[in-house]
Amino acid sequence: MSTVPLLGVPSLDDMKVAIVTESFLPQTNGVVNSVLRVVEHLVSRGDQVLVICPDAREEVPTEVLGAQVVALPSWSLPGYPDVRVATGRSAPVEAVLRQFAPDVVHLASPFVLGWRATLAAQALDLPVVAIYQTDVPRYAERYGLPWTKRRLWRRVQDIHSRATVNLAPSVASIRELREHGVDRVRLWQRGVDCDLFDPSRRSHARRARICPDGRKLVGFVGRLAPEKQVQDLVRLKDEPGVKLVIVGDGPERARLEQLLPDAHFTGMLHGEELAATMAALDVLVSTSETETFCQVVQEALASGVPVVASGVGGPLDLVDHSRTGWLYAPGDLDAMAGHVRDLVGDEAKRQAFGRDARRSVVLRGWRAICSELVGHYARAVEEHHDLEPVDVGLVHWRTRRLSRR
Repeated sequence: MSTVPLLGVPSLDDMKVAIVTESFLPQTNGVVNSVLRVVEHLVSRGDQVLVICPDAREEVPTEVLGAQVVALPSWSLPGYPDVRVATGRSAPVEAVLRQFAPDVVHLASPFVLGWRATLAAQALDLPVVAIYQTDVPRYAERYGLPWTKRRLWRRVQDIHSRATVNLAPSVASIRELREHGVDRVRLWQRGVDCDLFDPSRRSHARRARICPDGRKLVGFVGRLAPEKQVQDLVRLKDEPGVKLVIVGDGPERARLEQLLPDAHFTGMLHGEELAATMAALDVLVSTSETETFCQVVQEALASGVPVVASGVGGPLDLVDHSRTGWLYAPGDLDAMAGHVRDLVGDEAKRQAFGRDARRSVVLRGWRAICSELVGHYARAVEEHHDLEPVDVGLVHWRTRRLSRR
């Protein structure tokens, strides 16, 4: 691997990157999507990539997009069988990392498996880039476990305080990490596929199939789980001229179907089917108050769909209030309904918001975002190698790795 200094940051070619992720295929969520995009970019550069993830009820592939995948034993989260938790000692992760000998370890939304990888990377004296993406402490509150919040934040602190570089997706999440004593935090947002999510996919035939009577389509897209607060949409169920469209699946689906009997539930959608359904919407509503970024909001904007979102966390960076959508104070469902009514009832305004929505994200492609990530890898390698080794026995191992550069 060659290292060429450029403005104090090395440019790294032919890297070996180990990505440790709390969730992976066959699951579908923001973490998995980001990891796949990063893998795709790194492999296209000629880098060697290893993904370490929990196993699943369905078989996890041994290779994805040219990257090797190692799945470790895990168990299902009670009440949420699709969520797998890979508990155990750090030794198995350390063995995998030692054999692969990466230049940098990328921790994707680390918490359980990420903690094991943190200890393993520390033992092997490897630079770590930790991606903060899931607000686990606030999730616990939504699942009725508020007393665990302090302990969960302690785990977040333990992981991110040991990382060489921490990346957070929004200004709000950076602020929150720093308030909890985490430093070395930088902004790294997410890309969006503006070829897939495009206003040109809007289909009148699809809209008519969803709602033959011509009402405006107001949608939610995401996991149907407590932390998403989809039940807040009950405030819109009697709104004149509105047809609710719920895209996604999860443990709350049966309850939500009872609360919203007139809503159109699509189940989980992917790829072009998801993009076409997104483009068919007139307004997207993001009810969650736990979003560190909210990729769904960005995909709606790319589709030319204005957004009404709870004004907390990631949406604060994504929604330009009164230009590409509206933000409402968390919990103020009357304001949420008023903003939806405003957009549904004003065709010209809604179209203007949609045009500005598309323009606001059209340059946020994944290639640029992933190139930025490689720069963070370079910074992590540079900063890590400025530190004293933590174990004399590992100095020789690290020296052998450096000698290949």
